[in-house]
Amino acid sequence: MKKPIHVFSEIGPLKQVLLHRPGQELDNLMPDYLEQLLFDDIPFLDQARREHDLFADTLRSKGVDVLYLEDLAAESLTCYGIKQEFLQEYLDEAFITDGDIRKEITDYFSAIKDNRMFIDHTMAGLKRNQLFDRTDEASPFYIDPMPNLYFTRDPFSTIGSSIALNKMYAETRRRETFYAKYIFNHHPMFAQNPVNLLYDREDSTRLEGGDVLVLSSKVLAVGISQRTDMESIKKLAARIFESEPSFEQVLAFNIGEERKFMHLDTVFTMVDQDKFTIHPEIEGDLAVYSLIKANQKVKIIEEKDTLENILCRYLDLPAVELIRCGGNDITAAAREQWNDGANTLAIAPGEVIVYDRNTITNKKLKEAGVKINTIPGSELVRGRGGPRCMSMPFVRG
Repeated sequence: MKKPIHVFSEIGPLKQVLLHRPGQELDNLMPDYLEQLLFDDIPFLDQARREHDLFADTLRSKGVDVLYLEDLAAESLTCYGIKQEFLQEYLDEAFITDGDIRKEITDYFSAIKDNRMFIDHTMAGLKRNQLFDRTDEASPFYIDPMPNLYFTRDPFSTIGSSIALNKMYAETRRRETFYAKYIFNHHPMFAQNPVNLLYDREDSTRLEGGDVLVLSSKVLAVGISQRTDMESIKKLAARIFESEPSFEQVLAFNIGEERKFMHLDTVFTMVDQDKFTIHPEIEGDLAVYSLIKANQKVKIIEEKDTLENILCRYLDLPAVELIRCGGNDITAAAREQWNDGANTLAIAPGEVIVYDRNTITNKKLKEAGVKINTIPGSELVRGRGGPRCMSMPFVRG
């Protein structure tokens, strides 16, 4: 039987992908709560949706089957019992402990009979004045919105025929993995062919999908970053070596813990067999660790070489080309990395989707022979994520 998850490459022809169209959760962002919800600004929802629809249409024009998180989550609520289980677990994770308030909120959500509308409401959060006419509490919300959901890359990772259901760094994002849990446990796509779980949202250490790049069927790259720690990479490597036999190497890139470099894919992505985008600040003294299986254990070796040589060695290439975000202009590099110039989504070898606003990086990509498909991102980028962040491949050729 064909596996529903098949991702053995970062650049293989993209066949099926999961997105989330921005919803009411963005309109529930408030200035006083931006930092808590990991946003720097408030996107204009209508324009963000137009931009996202153009992104989805670009993917479809390339023959990609586009799935939506909100649809799959709704389709996973296959009976009344599962829907009630979902709701009670959702309230637990939103820390709704007061008995009377919990009953009111349960009744509110239970009254929403349409499953898709129900899912949309859980993503949007719940304002206090939607239940009671009072606003004297410190927070205007009983349940916070989940504005980061349109970055579907982070809550889980597809690796080979398996998934890692991630333990997110920030408490505000941990509920996002809840939808994937129900999709992989209950959606008809997976009911007859369950996927192997490499990591679980209940694990004790943090891991996020933006730090995970499938460089080949043998080599995985994972960032040691603000959002992913080394202990998680060790666990992930051990489980991959046990259940995904094609993978022989996990390369751990230490990119530091700055917000501007929150994930590996904000500073490094693969665009062709031998071409990579890179932010110049990580070119120099970048610590890379090689994790391999040795005597039924994970052995860690610190690499002491240039990034080019490391990539050549483990990807079996005579040479690689590193395409600098912003070119050689320090100012442009900083600006365009902030606006996700390095966060490319490969849809085939040598063909990517990028934001149109990163003009210098896009020019460098074209000069390197990479075909680019541009999408507008003036509102989407306010959440600090690009085309790769907004997509989770299910199937690559």
